[in-house]
Amino acid sequence: MSPLIITLKTSAVATTITFFAGIFLAYVVCNMKRGKELADAIIMLPMVLPPTVVGFFLLLIFGKRSALGKFLLQFDISLVFTWKAAVIAAVVVSLPLMYRTTRGAFEQLDRNIIYAARTLGVSEWKIFWRILLPNTKSGILAGLVLSYTRALGEFGATIMFAGNVPDVTQTLSTAIYAAVQANDYDLAFQWSLLLAMLSLFFIFAMNWAIRRKQNFH
Repeated sequence: MSPLIITLKTSAVATTITFFAGIFLAYVVCNMKRGKELADAIIMLPMVLPPTVVGFFLLLIFGKRSALGKFLLQFDISLVFTWKAAVIAAVVVSLPLMYRTTRGAFEQLDRNIIYAARTLGVSEWKIFWRILLPNTKSGILAGLVLSYTRALGEFGATIMFAGNVPDVTQTLSTAIYAAVQANDYDLAFQWSLLLAMLSLFFIFAMNWAIRRKQNFH
């Protein structure tokens, strides 16, 4: 059960980071006066690049030969082929989903509500917590579930950056790959079915929660 435990743990930590980072980036980009298109393109880049390319870039950035990698080694911190690398890979590939879905929800909100609040002297902080977030919960929830399911199934960047080390970085996706390589199709099918069921469950739960909220209103 090690691949399942590692997958759930990696996805949970990665999604927690992605949740806050995605909301923050969406809010910042929505309020940018200049450079919005460039910022959006940079954040969305991991979504359109092949996952193996993303993993390769992560190796270049955090590898022992890089400036950042050498700096971290001074503190005995090595990220490549560790569980932390699996988390980083999952964050990078799932962040665009959380960011784009949240940004779409922010942009669909009637701006007149925000303008009215500013006119009444409400601070930007209160506008964010009491107006923006409560009125975009459905979009944020959708982004959260989509980014979590993306992290669950991450393979390319993970195997390039974190490897496929049993009991350390071997997730369900990399375990499926290893099983197929070993011609153990029964095990590959079992892991694949489990991964599909997990993803289906979370997507169904998201749709149910959104529909319930809409019916309530």
